Amino acid sequence: MSNIFFTSDHHFGHKNILKFSERPFADINEMDEMLIQKWNEKITPEDEVYHLGDVGLSSSGKLRKILDRLNGKIYLINGNHEKSAQACHTRFEWIKDYHELVVKDDEFERGEQMIVLFHYALREWNASHWGTYHLYGHSHGTLPDDPTSLSFDIGVDCHDFYPLSYEEVKAIMKTKNWKPPFEKENR
Repeated sequence: MSNIFFTSDHHFGHKNILKFSERPFADINEMDEMLIQKWNEKITPEDEVYHLGDVGLSSSGKLRKILDRLNGKIYLINGNHEKSAQACHTRFEWIKDYHELVVKDDEFERGEQMIVLFHYALREWNASHWGTYHLYGHSHGTLPDDPTSLSFDIGVDCHDFYPLSYEEVKAIMKTKNWKPPFEKENR
């Protein structure tokens, strides 16, 4: 049985990301190897991974070698640095700008949970007022988290360089102080 995972902003092969995001690696080779290791520690070949953009900034040949080492079926949401990933399009199940994922989950009233996947943070998204989750990347942890919003930065810089499972995402969302905006107060 496959599990669902989410991640973003690996920036494989991107030397300047070490400085920009203050990543604790000596060089890009060390960074790339650690990112691959942490990915494969959690993800099996059967798992589904939704990558929310900025996979890598290296040549497409180098990026393809990295992608071939990563476990899972990868679905890519375009970020603002996807030229090399686009050249490796056959490694992805699909590539889109935006996606609304519906996950079967009996804990929810309708037996499913919708998750809006986009590279950029949104203040509002489809069905956000009904409890739909929103995952984003791009900001590398620089946006303050809103404890009243069912959204957060799924990028590797925010999660010790690991992808997060659907269950981990749901656990984080349960800590939020979100209230349906149209809920009637008990009188």
